[in-house]
Amino acid sequence: MKRRAQRDDGAARSEGVSPSMSRRRAMTCLAWAGGGILWTLEGGVPRGMSLGGVAASAAQTASGAVSGNTLSFVQISDSHIGFNKAPNPDPAATLQSAIERIRGAAQRPAFMLHTGDVSHLSRPEEFDIAQQIVNGAGLETYYVPGEHDVIGDDGRAFFARFSSVSSVSSVSRISRIAPDDRSTGWYSFDQQGVHFIALVNVLNLKPGGMGYLGDTQLAWLAADLKGRTHSTPLVVFAHMPLWSVYPAWGWGTDDGDRALALLRPFGSVTVLNGHIHQTLQKVEGNVRLQTAMSTAFPQPAPGDGPGPGPLKVEASQLGRTLGIRRVDFTSLDGAPSLGDATLAS
Repeated sequence: MKRRAQRDDGAARSEGVSPSMSRRRAMTCLAWAGGGILWTLEGGVPRGMSLGGVAASAAQTASGAVSGNTLSFVQISDSHIGFNKAPNPDPAATLQSAIERIRGAAQRPAFMLHTGDVSHLSRPEEFDIAQQIVNGAGLETYYVPGEHDVIGDDGRAFFARFSSVSSVSSVSRISRIAPDDRSTGWYSFDQQGVHFIALVNVLNLKPGGMGYLGDTQLAWLAADLKGRTHSTPLVVFAHMPLWSVYPAWGWGTDDGDRALALLRPFGSVTVLNGHIHQTLQKVEGNVRLQTAMSTAFPQPAPGDGPGPGPLKVEASQLGRTLGIRRVDFTSLDGAPSLGDATLAS
């Protein structure tokens, strides 16, 4: 499992990713880095806003971009607590920096999503440190595991800590749970008319490190969506991309197309994930798939170099590579606009 986790630290070209993606371009994307994405949903329309600082957030609030009856939440990913090599021997410090930005936002989000790889090697002390720092945001936090979180025990320790009912302060908002409670890892809940779905695609990985959902989880997803009107906005979050970013490096989900087939009938679907430590976007009709930055270290662009793994950058540049992508959805079927912020900004 450890070898598999190490193998999964990478990227390359595929459908949906610019074939001209180069390391230079990747670094440009990574320069959008920051600590997390502040997502807002206003009238059912998801928007992503920069957490680049209090001033920026205050300006957005002042301009009316986030006001009134809105739902705002934050996404962070790939904190990799326990990683101790170049380019970031102290990922706890960069996670702390991200959390401080979230705490400092003028528009307080309702909750936070962590899209996996909370730890680097699934050690209890790594989970302890991560949980303590994340809790500092003072936000209810919903987790899904990354492949680094399920090493050795298929995620039992992770699920016991981060997916137990006791970890969620407002349990009543979880309208649907997996058949045998949240210990299975996948679940859903509703917030202000938006349906959130947490998927687990890091167990039983396929050859090459591709993610896998499995028949049981897909059947649960179909049942969860059944009876919902197609006008219900959906936000799906998982660790590995549901789309094939670069299968040669295991950057995708082997049966992700089966999940997307269930999601496509809905008018507004936003899929959030981590794993590849950089911002990429793919739009398929009403489905928008968005990868997120890490708070720990960058990865190479898909296919750029011998394989996946931490991308070494100068210490002075690290803050510019950990980042955030701002995404503003102006209409349910419109193209999103992107913004940026970095831990260095």
